[in-house]
Amino acid sequence: MQQNIFSSLIATSLGISEKFVAGTLALLEEGCTIPFIARYRKERTGGLDEVQIAAISDRYEKLLEIQKRKETVIKTITEQDKMTPQLQERIDKCWDATELEDIYLPYKPKRRTRAQVARELGLEPLAKLLMLQRERDPEAAAAKFAKGDVATADDAIKGAQDIIAEMISEDERTRQQVRNAFSRQATITSKVVKSKANSDEAAKYSDYFDWSEPLKRCSSHRLLAMRRGETEGILRISISPDDEETCERIKRHYVYGNTPCGRLVAEAIDDGYKRLLKPSIETEFASLSKDKADEEAIRVFAENLRQLLLGAPLGQKRVMGVDPGFRTGCKVVCLDAQGNLLHHDAIFPHPPVNKRTEAALALQRMIAKYQIEAISIGNGTASRETDAFIKDVLAGRYNYDTKSTAKSGSTPQVFVVSESGASVYSASKIARDEFPDEDVTVRGAVSIGRRLMDPLAELVKIDPKSIGVGQYQHDVDQTKLKHSLDQTVESCVNSVGVDLNTASQHLLMYVSGLGATLAKNIVEYRRENGAFTSRAQLLKVPRLGPSAYQQCAGFLRIRDGKNPLDNSAVHPESYPIVEKMAKDQGCSVADLINNKDKREAIQLPQYVTADVGMPTLTDILSELEKPGRDPREQLEAFEFDKNVSTIDDLVEGMILPGIVTNITNFGAFVDIGVHQDGLVHISQMANRRIAHPLDVVKLHQHVQVRVIEVDHRRHRISLSMKGV
Repeated sequence: MQQNIFSSLIATSLGISEKFVAGTLALLEEGCTIPFIARYRKERTGGLDEVQIAAISDRYEKLLEIQKRKETVIKTITEQDKMTPQLQERIDKCWDATELEDIYLPYKPKRRTRAQVARELGLEPLAKLLMLQRERDPEAAAAKFAKGDVATADDAIKGAQDIIAEMISEDERTRQQVRNAFSRQATITSKVVKSKANSDEAAKYSDYFDWSEPLKRCSSHRLLAMRRGETEGILRISISPDDEETCERIKRHYVYGNTPCGRLVAEAIDDGYKRLLKPSIETEFASLSKDKADEEAIRVFAENLRQLLLGAPLGQKRVMGVDPGFRTGCKVVCLDAQGNLLHHDAIFPHPPVNKRTEAALALQRMIAKYQIEAISIGNGTASRETDAFIKDVLAGRYNYDTKSTAKSGSTPQVFVVSESGASVYSASKIARDEFPDEDVTVRGAVSIGRRLMDPLAELVKIDPKSIGVGQYQHDVDQTKLKHSLDQTVESCVNSVGVDLNTASQHLLMYVSGLGATLAKNIVEYRRENGAFTSRAQLLKVPRLGPSAYQQCAGFLRIRDGKNPLDNSAVHPESYPIVEKMAKDQGCSVADLINNKDKREAIQLPQYVTADVGMPTLTDILSELEKPGRDPREQLEAFEFDKNVSTIDDLVEGMILPGIVTNITNFGAFVDIGVHQDGLVHISQMANRRIAHPLDVVKLHQHVQVRVIEVDHRRHRISLSMKGV
C-alpha cells in the first residue's frame, strides 16, 4: 500500500508515468544498480535514463525519511495524550517535510520558553481573553490574574502577550504567510565584520563587504562565497523580507480594530515576529537557499567530472610520462601499452641546472629503447618550457645518438595533460600498493602518462574533489557531493565498459554490482588462473554469485574470448536471442557481427517476447553493428601560441588558442599557456543569451579566445569567445 503511495507521489513530482516509477522502484528494491536498470531493463522502466532513475531513487529516499519522521511525530504527540483522529489523518496524508514540521511545532518538546512560564503562572485564559478583543478595559481584566508570582496587572499582560507571541509564531497559516513573504521579496545582505575589514584574509571577500540582492536572484556561486566568508568569521549574512509589510499582513488576521486589546495583540505580534517567527523562517530559508546552491554546485561539478572522465583516450600505446619541473628537474617514466612501468629517470633541461644536452640524449635513448609512441606532459610548473624542449629534441635540434634514432621508428606525438590530482594519487594508498618501491615523483609521472592512455581508468583512483573541476566543493554538503560524484563515476565506467583482463581493482570497484571485495577477488582470481576467456568464468570468482553476475556481466569486456559477444554490451541473458537470430540467418554469431546484410535482414518484431521488447532488441542490433565500441571521442593534439608564455606577454585584443579547464555557473576558465587560467564570463561566451556555459562549451574543449582585459595586480585575465 505504502509503495503505491510512494509511486504516485514520485510520479506526480517528476512527471513520470506511475507504472514506470513502480517498475523502477521494484528493480531498486531487488538490488539492481542504476546503470543496469537504465541499460538492460528498459521494458520495465519505459526507457528511463540514468538521471531519471537516480531522481526516482533520491525522491524515494526522501519519502522514507519523511515516513520515519512521521513515526517520531506521532509517537511524541500520542505520549502527550494530544493525538486526535483529525490530527492523525493530517499527519498520515502529509508528505511535505516543512508542512509536517509546522503540524508538529505546537507539540514539539522545547526548552522552557517565556510562554511556558506564563502558562505555568495561569495566564493562558488571559491570553485567550485578549485575543478575543472584547474587553474595553484589559488592565482590569488582567488585575484578576495578579496573584502569587504575578505581581501586577502589567506583569499579567506581559505574560499573556508572551503566550500570544508564541501561539502566533507556531500557527501554520501564519508561518506559511511569512514564508510567502520571504519567497516573494526576501533580500540577502552581506556585511563585513568591522574588525576583519582590513585583514589579508578578508581581501578575497571584498566584493561582499556591503552587498545586497534579492535572494531568489542570488546565484549559487555568490551564495556559497558569502556563506564561506561567514564561516570564516569575515562576513555577517542576513535574509529578510520587508518586516513592516509582513507584520502588517499578519496583524490583519489577528487584530480586529484600534482597541486597547487590539493594540496589545499587535504588540505581541511585533514581538513574536521579531523574536520567534522571523528568526525561525530566516533559518529555514538560509538552509533552503544553501541546499539549492549546493545542488547547483554539485550538478555542475558532476557534469564537469563526467566530461573529464569521458575524455578522449589515446588507447594502448607505449607512452612516456613527464612530470615537469625547474629546480627539481623533470621526472620521466616509460610505460608499456598496458601502462606498466618499465623505466624511470630524471632530466634537468631547465634553469638553474640547465643540462639540456644530457637531457636531450637521455630522452632520445629512452624513446628508442622503449619504443615510445606518445609523450604525455603534465600541465603544471615548467610545462610550456618542457613541451618546447621535447619538441626541439624530436625535431633534431640537439646532437644525440644516431644509433638510437634508427631504432626509435616514427616520431612520438606530444600531448599536454592535466596533472590536477596527480600529487594526491602519488601519496595515496592505491599508489603505494601499485608502486611500493617508488617515490611520489615517479608515481605522479606514471599517473600523468596513464591519463593520456585512458583518463577514466586512471582518474577513478583519485578522490573526485581533488581533480579540480568543481567550485566550492568543500563548502557544499559533503554527503550529497560524495553520493553524486560516486554515481557519476559509476555511470561513466559502465557507459564505457571495462576490460575484464586489464582493469585495475579500483576501476572494477565501480562496475555495476561489484564493489571493493568482489573487485579484489576478480583481480586475485585473474592473477592465479590467468586471463578470463569467457564472462561465465566470473561465476567461479569467490563470493560472486548469480545476482552480482547479472548486474556486472554486461559491462565487462573480454577481447578475443571464446564468444565474440563477450566483447560487447550484449548481456549474457540475451545471448540465446542473438544465437537464434544467427541461426535464422543461417550463420554463426561471429558472421552475424561481421556481415551487414545478415544484420539488416533481421526482423526484430519476430523476437519480441513477454520479457524482451523492442527497446532491448534495438539495443542488441545496435551493439552487433559495433561490438565493444568506445563511446568516447578521438584524441586531438593541441598547441598553445608559441609567442605567449607569461601573463606579461598578453595584450588586449590578442586571439589565442586555449583549453577549457573548468566550468562554473558564471563562465568557463581557459588555459592559454601562461600559468594562469583566464575567465570567459557567461556574457562573453556567445553572441546570444545562454542559460549556462555548458550549453556552449565542455571540459577540455579546444577554443579560440580574445584577451579583453589583463589585471596584473590580481593576476586575473578576462577573455571572450564572441566573434572569434
